[in-house]
Amino acid sequence: MPWQSDLPYLMNRPVGVSLTSGQGVSGVLCDVVDDQIYLMEYLYQTQYATKHYSFQEIQNITPFPSCGPRQRRLY
Repeated sequence: MPWQSDLPYLMNRPVGVSLTSGQGVSGVLCDVVDDQIYLMEYLYQTQYATKHYSFQEIQNITPFPSCGPRQRRLY
């Protein structure tokens, strides 16, 4: 699982997580304890939940890309 070596660099950053079930989740990587990640996910309005996923459930973890250069809006 090569993504495990990236975990220290991804702490407290927004990430996308590909699960072995084929689903994906995203949020801020809060902690890694006992072969589990803790991810703060947005629920609704001002509600957030910290969820945990075992290493066995995870296929890959990637950081969010930057937004790139700001584009002028055309009105």
